[in-house]
Amino acid sequence: MNKAAAPQFPGQSQPLHIDSPSLTALFDYIAQDESKRERERTLPYDIVDLIRQSRIGALRIPKADGGGGVSLRELFSTVIRLGTADANVAHILRNHFSVVERLALTPLSAQSRKWRDDVVGGALIGLATTELGSSQVGDIAPATNVTHDGDGYRLNGTKYYSTGTIYSDYVLVRVATHDKRIATTVIPVKREGIEIVDDWDGSGQRLTGSGTTHFHNVRVEASELIVDAPNVGYGAAYANTFAQLFLTAINAGIVGAIRRDAADLVRRRARNFYYSPSLNPREDPVLQQTVGQISSNAFAAEAVVLAAADALDAASRAGDGEDTTLAHAAALHSAQAKVITDELAIRSGSLLFDAGGASATKTSDNLDRHWRNARTLSSHNPVTVKAQAIGAFEVNGTPLPAKGFF
Repeated sequence: MNKAAAPQFPGQSQPLHIDSPSLTALFDYIAQDESKRERERTLPYDIVDLIRQSRIGALRIPKADGGGGVSLRELFSTVIRLGTADANVAHILRNHFSVVERLALTPLSAQSRKWRDDVVGGALIGLATTELGSSQVGDIAPATNVTHDGDGYRLNGTKYYSTGTIYSDYVLVRVATHDKRIATTVIPVKREGIEIVDDWDGSGQRLTGSGTTHFHNVRVEASELIVDAPNVGYGAAYANTFAQLFLTAINAGIVGAIRRDAADLVRRRARNFYYSPSLNPREDPVLQQTVGQISSNAFAAEAVVLAAADALDAASRAGDGEDTTLAHAAALHSAQAKVITDELAIRSGSLLFDAGGASATKTSDNLDRHWRNARTLSSHNPVTVKAQAIGAFEVNGTPLPAKGFF
């Protein structure tokens, strides 16, 4: 089969509609060489450029401001589809959509309006938050810091897990100020003094650029710094729920990819197991049962993610007020969705080999990538921590933690 040509997006006035044939064509194109890219570790710069041209990074921006105006349910449904096409590409966009949700969706300043307008124009935003160091449990104060420099600041430090930054136009950095307050800055990745290193060597999600970013005396304007405050950005309770659910949506997408590949694997099988009940693999009830189980897992994973997205939608519409009841409900359902979806994704990645047998383990087929990717995504935040917090709420009414993994 000949490879389809890359889709073109000349001069569209708004992001591609989530149900448009053009978006389907884009996702189909992304899926074509996904396995080869992953096997050969080819960073998908060309794919990210198409994402930029399609402007789907502005799906959550209101239509009146040039965006897509979609609900969170619609966005997460799209993330699942993209995760099915390429889990790495979906993960690259996780931090972009998280930053848009926190800082650009409802601009609070001229600077945040500029970020919003750049996103509408196709700009993508990466992240540099986590540090490798010896911080104490529960200590979130970064070693990366800003110091006064005239009417602005100078940024110095090193971050790890900088997912998506190597492909992005901006990077969000979490910093400490001179008086030990925690703050956020969003700056162009090409600004002098920023060094991005592609040294991520995880067993899965190999193409996300989740490596190291160094900041060497980088200039930060005063308008580009946002100090944490109640109900602002990272200062809001359950501000991380969106990012948590995004990872779970990618895993739901991976189960969809496993469903696709399992059915294709059985259709292509030329021979069957020695004791199989049918000579023709397509007619083998054992193989059909395996594919049916994977298909059911994919349905369930998508359903729980979208149910959690509905709860997050309700919290988003309510805003960041004093009452965090809706935000807590969204965090709870997001945690429950992770517990279920991660298990289904990892189990389905293993079931895939029951549909294909030993020949399916060939490196050239690269079918193990689904299990590796799902396992890597699940490992970002411990399922055990989520399940314990859910249990404490059910038994004792203890609210979920308002920060971090929730």
